[in-house]
Amino acid sequence: MKKYRKFNLLILSILVTSSIFAQQNSFKKITVDDLWKNWTFWTNSVYGVRSMNDGIHYSTSDRVGNIVKYSYETGEVTDTIFKAVDAGINPGNYEFNSDESKILLQTNYKRIYRRSFTAEYFVYDVQTKKLNPVSENGNQQIASFSPDSKKIAFVRKNNLYIKNLETGKETQITFDGEHNKIINGIPDWVYEEEFEFNKAYEWSPDGKTIAYIKFNESKVKMFGMTMFAGSHPELIKNKLYPECRSFKYPKAGESNSVVSIHIYNIETQKTIDADIGKETDIYIPRIRWTKDVNTFAIFRLNRLQNKFELLFADPNNGNTNVVYTETNKYYIDEADFDNLRFLDDGKHFVMTSERDGYRHLYLHDMNGKEVKQLTSGKWDVTDFYGYDKNRKLFYFQSAEESPVNRAVYKVNIKGTKKIKLSEQLGTNKAEFSKNFNYYINYFSNSETPNYVTLHNTKGDLIRILEENKRVKKLVNEYGGVNKEFFSFKTSEGIELNAWMIKPPDFDNTKKYPVVITQYSGPGSQEVLNHWDFGWDNLLAQQGIVMVCVDSRGTGARGEDFRKLTYLELGKYETIDLIETAKWLQNQDYVNPEKIGIWGWSYGGFMTSLCMTKGADYFSTGIAVAPVTNWRYYDNIYTERFMRTPQENPNGYDDNSPINFADKLKGDFLLVHGTGDDNVHWQNSAEFSEALVQANKQFNEFYYTNRNHSIYGGNTRYHLYTMMLNFWKKHLLN
Repeated sequence: MKKYRKFNLLILSILVTSSIFAQQNSFKKITVDDLWKNWTFWTNSVYGVRSMNDGIHYSTSDRVGNIVKYSYETGEVTDTIFKAVDAGINPGNYEFNSDESKILLQTNYKRIYRRSFTAEYFVYDVQTKKLNPVSENGNQQIASFSPDSKKIAFVRKNNLYIKNLETGKETQITFDGEHNKIINGIPDWVYEEEFEFNKAYEWSPDGKTIAYIKFNESKVKMFGMTMFAGSHPELIKNKLYPECRSFKYPKAGESNSVVSIHIYNIETQKTIDADIGKETDIYIPRIRWTKDVNTFAIFRLNRLQNKFELLFADPNNGNTNVVYTETNKYYIDEADFDNLRFLDDGKHFVMTSERDGYRHLYLHDMNGKEVKQLTSGKWDVTDFYGYDKNRKLFYFQSAEESPVNRAVYKVNIKGTKKIKLSEQLGTNKAEFSKNFNYYINYFSNSETPNYVTLHNTKGDLIRILEENKRVKKLVNEYGGVNKEFFSFKTSEGIELNAWMIKPPDFDNTKKYPVVITQYSGPGSQEVLNHWDFGWDNLLAQQGIVMVCVDSRGTGARGEDFRKLTYLELGKYETIDLIETAKWLQNQDYVNPEKIGIWGWSYGGFMTSLCMTKGADYFSTGIAVAPVTNWRYYDNIYTERFMRTPQENPNGYDDNSPINFADKLKGDFLLVHGTGDDNVHWQNSAEFSEALVQANKQFNEFYYTNRNHSIYGGNTRYHLYTMMLNFWKKHLLN
């Protein structure tokens, strides 16, 4: 009888275990088709919202190009301002003039680099419903209304023009523009990429003057790329001879464009030069007009990027004076430039600075004197949204709660009362109406896809704009998110933040292979509490434990943690990733012989270092579009963190995977696009050669004509299929 009971209990135990196992394995399988063909897990959001002048309405463009006006309060359509069908064009972008009586419409977009493009622009009169081209003499770049709405400025073929909307006259301001030599009103390649802007001119507040930057790139060396016929329509006609494309690209330690500032008076038609000093080996990362028509601001940065000066120029004679100077023992972060804003009172400006070791908001008078530190604490302000002049409040985003979370706050002009507006724990970011009466909050966390809500200035919820219920339900059918955040201490006592995704049918008695996914670049963050479901979950379903770690050098943990990698990019990040591998090897559920790592761009650089300098700890790696020697990369980015190769040769050479190719042990896949204008194919080609000469077997794959993002047509689908097969072959067999 007792034996019979034991047998029944055994059968029951088997049945229960089998039932649980069946439930765990009942989830749907994620495929590469889901990610790059069917977009199965695509989340909706609220895009293109533009606050109207009254602050109670906003506009957005629909799929067919109509510009529609909505009420913030009700969400109802109150007007269709522009009807694409009636006008006969479908604009890709638009801009209102100052009183919203006219709209500048952009069509026929043709990309040049990451932020630059050419387009055809049209002006639409809201009252008369007339549509007129800005110019009939060729496509334009970065067209914009003057503040008085009477003129439009634009760039064509490196020269700056002004179109008078009242007379229809088109006036050419500059005449020396020349490809690969002189650029007026738009930045050169390296400024566009690293200082993150595509318009290098500014209207005065009264619209009577325009200031612009001239780039003389005559001494900048050329970089050439071979473009093959491939699938590019413009190249297919001539398949016999590839096209050789050349552009100016200043690598680390090499000559930059010489920049100058010029101010054109529309009434006198005269141009004067602004005095930016005798030193020409400098950067001008921003120009900006203050609220005073007689005061023009110039941001001056030294070549080492550790000294920032704010100059005020007199547009009538070009004379300048330095009103504010900041130095840093490491470097001034370019993010601080966009956060410097001139207040409407004409008496103050606000800026972010790391002068106390963390990024915070500071209020200054127009003489540059600090009036008040508005925020303080051992946490970073991560975004600045603006100043509400009526309520005397500053709005910002910060990592005060935790480096992995983001919340939205407001603080008064005295810096004495700070109020948190966002409520949910995760990543919150806000877009405010022009009078700050309303804001749209974009929220997500690891378990919640994009959740978009409308709030009043007090933070009260008015209505939900998007919930993504479909995606949240769908993800559960595919086994759930299964992301766990954790931290661990290295052998040096450094605490690192990380997350882990285990297989949906995880069994802690088994030993799993691991793939570490990372980027690791200066100031970046991959360990963030936000929605990100897809590739990592696909690999987890295959039976791989996915891990992500933010090494030293990454953001939201103060200046000392972020800038520790100064002069030695790759050194401490490699140490921390090796420490991550060691920690994983000690976990009972990890197969210590199968730890992989992969990354793109800077992440590819780190993968390459880990597979060479860290070869004893990583069995498999995939490096996509990696930098392999910082001598090959552009000077603004590289020298910000490394200084020049002439000053810091060991910093460059001691952390180049090319110099450690002979240490490769594991299975390695190297991927690059041959048309990468950012991280040149040269990086992978030279690394490949070093591996060959070291007699190391590895896999490499190059995508014809593809840029740094490696996309277009079937490209992404092919890439991710190849990577999946690589992991299967080397980690799962």
